[in-house]
Amino acid sequence: MGVLFIFALSDCSKHQGFGGLSRLKPCRLAGIDEKLLCGQLTVPENRQTRVGRTIGLNVVVLPAFDQKTKAEPLFDLAGGPGAAATEGARFYAQQGKEYRRRRDVVLVDQRGTGRSNPLSMPTKKTPQHYVSEMYPVEYVKSLRQTLEQRADLTQYTTSIAMDDLDDARAWLGYDRIHLLGTSYGTRAALVYMRQHPERVCTATLIGVAPTYLKMPTYHAQAGARAMDLLLQQCEQDAQCHAAFPQIGDDWTNVLAQLERQPARVEYSLPDKSGPVMLEVHNGVFAEKIRTWMYGREQASRIPLIIHQAAHGNFGPFLREAIGPSIPDFIADGMYLSVTCAEDVPFIDQAEAAHLNAGNPFGNYRVFQQTRACSMWPQGKIPTDFREPVSSNIPVLIFSGNMDPVTPPQRGEEVARYLPNSRHVIIPQAGHGVEGLTEPECVDRIIMEFMEKGDAKNLDFSCVERMVPPPFVTEAGDQKSDE
Repeated sequence: MGVLFIFALSDCSKHQGFGGLSRLKPCRLAGIDEKLLCGQLTVPENRQTRVGRTIGLNVVVLPAFDQKTKAEPLFDLAGGPGAAATEGARFYAQQGKEYRRRRDVVLVDQRGTGRSNPLSMPTKKTPQHYVSEMYPVEYVKSLRQTLEQRADLTQYTTSIAMDDLDDARAWLGYDRIHLLGTSYGTRAALVYMRQHPERVCTATLIGVAPTYLKMPTYHAQAGARAMDLLLQQCEQDAQCHAAFPQIGDDWTNVLAQLERQPARVEYSLPDKSGPVMLEVHNGVFAEKIRTWMYGREQASRIPLIIHQAAHGNFGPFLREAIGPSIPDFIADGMYLSVTCAEDVPFIDQAEAAHLNAGNPFGNYRVFQQTRACSMWPQGKIPTDFREPVSSNIPVLIFSGNMDPVTPPQRGEEVARYLPNSRHVIIPQAGHGVEGLTEPECVDRIIMEFMEKGDAKNLDFSCVERMVPPPFVTEAGDQKSDE
């Protein structure tokens, strides 16, 4: 298929008016000392018919400190799919304050997330909940039944949401904007660039999930690559190697043991009400380990967890697994509405089974999501949705070399269609820079990029200095049960 080339004609260096913020009211958010601006924009749930149910989009603006020389705002797009953009407010109020020297930072909870009709329902978080499969059949059925009382689950795709975002831009009185997307937020940014190219000054993409990715086909492949790199680092680290001299064998052995039969583990509840018996299955164990590689802080504990589990002690695994984690911040219904429309229908099941055969992470995620999507309504996507996004908008792309879900290969692919892009690989990063020293390095580069509007002549040398924490080699060093 031919690729449609998008030309952005905007001149983002011109001063522009920002008149729409009067629609917002001063507000306070938990954990933030200063007053922000909050509001709600009403959009039709069905943007085609524009009749029936509406959604109130939750909007938070962190205003620029210098209102006199104010430049175009930064719109931050959250990951997931299913995370709330407004959860990022604390970052921009505290360590990310510098972004706001001359720019408003705009956070819009995408439809289906946060306070924009979140597609989630409360669930009882028992210890077994944290080690059960990703999408139990009864849970998916009950989730659908609950949510269909207040949502048309086919209306929460990325393309629809990016037209919402453009409504929010216009409602707030901004002519052109800068985009910053992380993880799924990169897909959202790419789709916005395709649908509203004349509105984008620059886009920064961190951990790229392209429109054609067919999530989660390649999760296992990316996970195995990241795991090989992590275990290699342990072997090359004197302390880690001394503590776990056979770490590669430990990893192979624990998976083989769990493949033969699940581990039955006694777990003592934090409230001291007595122990419960938990079952740990192969797919769940491996998938937890893969997600812990997203950030280098948790990844530093993986060799210890694997080693202990291979020798029959699942205590360190359970201490890490039970408690708040990435899935708790994701609206499951939103995740399914997006992936069941944009990804899963395009997975060739035989190809996925073949690709993931013999992989330590196996075909677990493909199976879980395919089964869940067989019970979920499927939204429609534009015919060109899965084409690579081509544009001459300036784009800055970051990939983590240790990323267990969107490895540098994805950044390379996307960059091919973006002639004004620059792809930077952060050697020690996972899926983002969490856990690395000098995280402000990336923020400085992004701010300079937005000022210059050009990704070509930036100084990237500081990414080499971003290093992970040391490996945890003793169980006592792991986080406590508290």
